[in-house]
Amino acid sequence: MIVPNKLKKGDTIGVIAPSGIIQDCDIEKINESVNLLEKYGFKVLFAKNCYENDWGYSASAKKRADDINEMFFNKDVKAILVATGGYNSISVCDYLDYKLIKNNPKILCGFSDATSIENVISSKCDLVTYNATTLKSMTSWDTDYGFKQFIKKFVEGNNNLFEADEECFVINDGFAEGKLIGGNLSLITRLCSGKYGINFENKILFIEDLVFECPPEEVCENFFILKQNGILDKVLGIWIGNYNGEVPMEKILFDVLDNKPKIPIIKSENFGHIDKKMVIPIGITARIDTNGSTKIKLLEPMCK
Repeated sequence: MIVPNKLKKGDTIGVIAPSGIIQDCDIEKINESVNLLEKYGFKVLFAKNCYENDWGYSASAKKRADDINEMFFNKDVKAILVATGGYNSISVCDYLDYKLIKNNPKILCGFSDATSIENVISSKCDLVTYNATTLKSMTSWDTDYGFKQFIKKFVEGNNNLFEADEECFVINDGFAEGKLIGGNLSLITRLCSGKYGINFENKILFIEDLVFECPPEEVCENFFILKQNGILDKVLGIWIGNYNGEVPMEKILFDVLDNKPKIPIIKSENFGHIDKKMVIPIGITARIDTNGSTKIKLLEPMCK
């Protein structure tokens, strides 16, 4: 895998809107996040189509993909940050220049709908991408956790997946080593087959979802789709993040697996649609050891 370089003060961070336009209601938080990054010492550059609205819900897929291609091509841009979540980022995949992206590796960071492009680009370009804060979420929650994680991982090079006060719970015992893959469960389900199907073989799958958009019955459906496509037989371990449904995600998973999981399963509350959004590198090898003091850790540096 190609590991992107760390950032330093003075670097330019490019902003893309692969899901939809930046809405008027988002602008205040977007501006606060830009000010936060600039105060730290970064420069911020918005892609030309971030505010375009060709179809009533976004710029065209081609324009949004052009923005991504341009940000990777631009030598001044050292990292690419997704503006907000939303829907439809998978539509850009037909128009991405994967050769260009592979030849110009840099940090690509976001969560939720960005799951699609992060995993597809990681798969097709052998490039480590990052499931973490969006630009908006740096200041749209009650804490600055996401921004602090951004600095710790991408500037300081901290390689820990957990802060000292964070817990990781064992759901099913076991040991596994494999490359991390995952993000939002609903989006991962769409990547289990087809033109942009990704390779789940011998991977550690991390998953989260937003109950407002994915109630327990839909979580169950998504897990069954993964099971029916053989995905749950291919992965070596599962790491569950935040899901605030009345029925816990792990309980739904156990139902789908007939209460007989064969792989280690762990859970933590530091990634997902919450204020705590750690940086999780897609494509980096990790180890789950439910008997160890650290339940999951990276075996390779997430940045160089």
